Amino acid sequence: MRSGAGRLVAARAVVLRCLRRPWLVIALCLLLILALADRLFPLPLPGDDLARVVLAEDGAPLWRFADHDGVWRYPVSPSEVSPYYLDALLTYEDRWFYQHPGVNPLALGRAAWQNLSGGRVLSGGSTLSMQVARLLDPHARSYSGKLKQLWRTLQLEWHLSKDEILTLYLNRAPFGGTLQGVAAASWAYLGKSPSQLTRAEAALLAVLPQAPSRLRPDRHPERAQAARDKVLNRLASFEVWPQSAINDALEEPVLLAPRQEPRLAPLLARRLNTRGSPPLIRTTIDAALQRRLEDLLLGWRARLPERTSAAILVVEQPSMAVRAYLGSVDIGDAKRFGHVDMINAVRSPGSTLKPFLYGMALDEGLIHSESLLQDVPRRYGDYRPGNFAAGFSGAVSASEALATSLNLPAVQLLEAYGPKRFAGELRSAGVPLLLPPLAEPNLALILGGAGSRLEELVSGYSAFARGGMAARLRFQPQDGLHERRLLSPGSAWIVRRILSG
Repeated sequence: MRSGAGRLVAARAVVLRCLRRPWLVIALCLLLILALADRLFPLPLPGDDLARVVLAEDGAPLWRFADHDGVWRYPVSPSEVSPYYLDALLTYEDRWFYQHPGVNPLALGRAAWQNLSGGRVLSGGSTLSMQVARLLDPHARSYSGKLKQLWRTLQLEWHLSKDEILTLYLNRAPFGGTLQGVAAASWAYLGKSPSQLTRAEAALLAVLPQAPSRLRPDRHPERAQAARDKVLNRLASFEVWPQSAINDALEEPVLLAPRQEPRLAPLLARRLNTRGSPPLIRTTIDAALQRRLEDLLLGWRARLPERTSAAILVVEQPSMAVRAYLGSVDIGDAKRFGHVDMINAVRSPGSTLKPFLYGMALDEGLIHSESLLQDVPRRYGDYRPGNFAAGFSGAVSASEALATSLNLPAVQLLEAYGPKRFAGELRSAGVPLLLPPLAEPNLALILGGAGSRLEELVSGYSAFARGGMAARLRFQPQDGLHERRLLSPGSAWIVRRILSG
């Protein structure tokens, strides 16, 4: 009871002291009101809007998935942007960004005086924090809208650091059309990473968000250059950059790369864009190689039969990194079922399993490279295999039988090795063969009588270059290198030599 009475006396003393200082009561009430308002009207920070960019190994965009409004962005942090751009942006838009509490009273007063004396809106006085607040929660151009913007700005400064606010601006500022963020604009207009901007390019991108439609450099290059020069002159007046560098930048014309939306490796992009994917999906793809092969495959399209597609998969052997991924001739060609990813689809392997069988038979001691096999007609119950070309060669060496892809010697060899054992060895090495339900492996396996995937076959073929170790493909930089023994180093070398000849 004594402790409770003591606490009550102490509380009364605090209340009495507060009553003697009304300004303290007002301050506490104001803080409580602000805290309550912050709880009732939380800051609308952007969530996952499903906008994604799939990147090549060098960071170039391969494919993009826009958000529900059709906008695409390429998220970056301040450290991933050229220092020239940050200089131009902060000097032109908000010199005191890191000093003011979100609102710059001097800038607001100057803007109000200029607007009143000029009889029209000449200056806005908005800080970067205020611009971010407007981007996150758009408002009408009215007094109530301005109050709402100020409230959101205070919330931004309360909850986020200056670098976090700057990052929001870098990724959400409008750059015309469906582009948001400096990185998306840099790749779309200039064809380069935002970390590689020149001074002139940095000044151009710094001013574009002020009027993205009116200053779009691909539509209004003269206006864009005039606005860019205004930024450069501002940088000169504040001596941010040397005058000689400013003069060189002023002489540089507005040169744009051919406007290209990222449209490479669409089926790989679709494959990697899963639930929970990060906004930037990084791959091991070589963008230049991917583009060349896509152009090559499109050139071959007219030579292919109707309703026929093609796939190309290029893998770098030491790292098993996928450098090019073409799952079909053209994803937009419905007549050729371009939406079907033939790299991941189950198809007949044809004769591509023969090198594995010859390697396993070498390891088992059933043959050596010059053993004679019989290329003669055979019947196995109801199964009567034949060669792709009519006729038979009689006795042939194992090397010749594999090099010319003869069918009958391969069936003879599989009969000696065992279809079940062959399928089991492939499966344990990461090259599974798919059969109909309840079906058992049989002699037809070696001539394509099962299902397989191109990516798994390529993984198996890596054993011929990796001393008999088959390795899993790596589509993304974070993928680990996983190997399994398929053949001995000796048999892998012999089969590789036969195939190369």
